[in-house]
Parts: sequence; C-alpha cells; structure tokens
Amino acid sequence: MNNVVKLFAAGTLALMVSTSASKAADIVDTAVAAGSFKTLVAAVKAADLVGTLKSPGPFTVFAPTDAAFKKLPKGTLANLLKPENKDKLVKILTYHVVPGKVMAADIAGKTTAVATVEGDQLQINGKHGVRVNDAHVVKADIVADNGVIHVINKVLLPK
Repeated sequence: MNNVVKLFAAGTLALMVSTSASKAADIVDTAVAAGSFKTLVAAVKAADLVGTLKSPGPFTVFAPTDAAFKKLPKGTLANLLKPENKDKLVKILTYHVVPGKVMAADIAGKTTAVATVEGDQLQINGKHGVRVNDAHVVKADIVADNGVIHVINKVLLPK
C-alpha cells in the first residue's frame, strides 16, 4: 500500500512539472523571469495592468530596464507610483505598448510611426540599430506567448 501512495505521489508530481514546463510565459511572466524589469513590473502592478498584459494580445512592449527608470528625475517614479497618480502612470505605461507583434526584422532598415495603446505615436527608426523616439533598443525579440518585448534604455514619456 505504501508503494502505491509513493507511486501516485511521484506520478502527480511528474504531471505537475510537465504541465508547468509546457506552459508558455506571457509578457508579465517573461519580464519577471528576466530580472531586469523589477521597476517596470512594480509599475504595471500599481497601474492594474497585469491582467491586460496577461491577456491574449498580441502586444509589442518597449520595456525600460531598471537602469532606465533610475535616469528619471529624482522623485518622479515614487510620485507616479502613488495611487492618486494612477491615471498618469497608466498613460506612461500604455505609451510603451503597441498592439500586435512587431519583430525587429519587421522594422529593420525602415522608419515609421506606430500607434500605441495610449493613443499617441512612437517614432521607430530601424536604419542604424533600432531607436524608439530617443531610446535605443538594447535587446530585441524577447518572445512571449502573447507578444514580444524589446528592451529599451530610457523611459518613454507621452506628450
């Protein structure tokens, strides 16, 4: 009897591991796993955008690193994370998101403007590396199951 329980437990554990291993990561889980987007993830949580970025999408996210957030003027981030500034935070974060899945190869050698979820446009220049407005893409094409992340070195601010 004891061997049956052990066998059942081992089988259940194996099933749980294989199920979790086969599940693809969405944009939020991919950003968390990367480890260099702690500030972005905290801001996404404060803005109640986790559910949106876990939805089917697809989305293209221009994700500022923790170092990019540190370049903001002192006190800016702390101020944006206050509950009373949630609307402003949502506006900034959704300015970093483009509907659809845009890979680096799609924009290589081109210049274009793309509409963001926030409503304004980003200027994309793929002629010498990739620039988004005045930010540089430092790592491209981090694929998630509901889109793609492109890592940028600066926080983008809408007009």
